This record gives sequence, structure tokens and C-alpha cells, in this order.
Amino acid sequence: MKRGITLHIDRDGFVPYYQQIVDQVRALVKTAALTEGEVFQSEGEIARTLGISKMPVRQAFLKLRSEGLLIIEKGRRPVVGSSRVPWNFQELRGFSEEMRRRGLVPSARVLALKRITADAEVSQALHLRADEAVFALHRLRYVDDEPVALVTSFLPIALFPDLDQRDLQGVSLYRLFETVYHRKLNWAEEEIGATTATEDQARMLGTALGSALLYVRETTYDLKRTAIEHSHSFLRADRYKATVVSVRKR
Repeated sequence: MKRGITLHIDRDGFVPYYQQIVDQVRALVKTAALTEGEVFQSEGEIARTLGISKMPVRQAFLKLRSEGLLIIEKGRRPVVGSSRVPWNFQELRGFSEEMRRRGLVPSARVLALKRITADAEVSQALHLRADEAVFALHRLRYVDDEPVALVTSFLPIALFPDLDQRDLQGVSLYRLFETVYHRKLNWAEEEIGATTATEDQARMLGTALGSALLYVRETTYDLKRTAIEHSHSFLRADRYKATVVSVRKR
């Protein structure tokens, strides 16, 4: 860690030690006081400097790693990351599942839920008639209370007839599909691209006009091979990066 940069602990405050460490490292990365690729202190070094046990430091390191702020490999010193959370598109997980797996706190706000006539793209993706109606669910997704993604989900009314009667605030759609509507998820087709934030997107995501966004278009299928959701997601590129593992066929 750069000379002159030190962490500190407020022993009289109510914020847990590990969270104090996480908050300080986040701020140092955000202000570029710590830069990507820079070697960081070990758990033991930080614990000794702060005069605390290794346990809260280890908790802090786990959370920082889950956020992409620290890269930790066995036998090597920690390295400062890019702060972009890697998203593995080879594993079918809902947003909430993925964030909780990384030790983060997900939440969502429903912006709108409307009945609309499916356009050509949605009709084709969901295998519907050209004039068939769907629900369009617009949500703003958060991680640790920070807005990170705008998502629009198109859902066949025939499969989810009472969706507009349900309280969807903070609800995982994938969990709803499986536990309420008994639609077991199987696989998804995804197209991943890049775009820039419009004025409305920038305002909602708390980022600058024209900033980079990761764009994901996805269709999800259940075990019966029925297309149950088609979605458009815009994720802040300063918080996420796509990861895909490619295997050479023999």
C-alpha cells in the first residue's frame, strides 16, 4: 500500500471494525488513492497496525474481494482490484442470489408494472402471438443501497396472470417463479454488449451522462423449455464486468 496511506479504527463508534475497514478501502479506491494492480497489505499487517485481531480484517477482506476491490490468490499478497464485480454468465443465478453469494446486500425498487402488447422482439423471444399481451416490469436494482442496474422484464400474462396483484418490492423474480408459480428454471440465452447512459439512465443510476453501461438481453427458460422471461438490463460498467469461461472442443 502506498506510503502515507493508513487505515484507522474508531473504537468508540457503533460501526463494526470490519465495516470500517471496508468503507475506508472503498473510499481510497474511489478517489484513486489506491489504484488497480497495487499491492495491498496482508491481513496480519493490517491487524498489527490497527491493534485488533485478524477476524474482523478477514471479514473485511472477504467483502472487499466479493466487490472486486481486492484480488486475493493463495500464496500471494493481496492486490487492489478494479471495483468491478465479475459476473459469470455461465451460471444461471438471479441478481439477488448472485449478490448474496458475494456477501453483498441486494435490494430493488419497482418503478412500474404495466400490461402492454408485446413488440416483435419480445413476441419472438417468448414465442407469443404478435398481438399477445405481456407484463412489463421496470425495476431499479441496488447493491449495498447503491443503484447499479436498470432492468425491464417482459413476462407472459398467460403464465403469470395475477402478477400485478402481488407486492413485488424487494422480491426476487427467480424465487417467485420457482416457489409461487412452480416454474423451475433451467437455462438462459444472453446477448452481452456495451452502450452509454442516456440522461434518464444516468439520473436513475447516479452516474454521468454518456458513461459506460453493460447491456444484457436475456431470455430465461424453465425445465419444460418454455420461455418465461425476456429482459433488458443496463448495468453500470464501473461496477460490473462480464466473465465467460471458454473451453476448446476436442
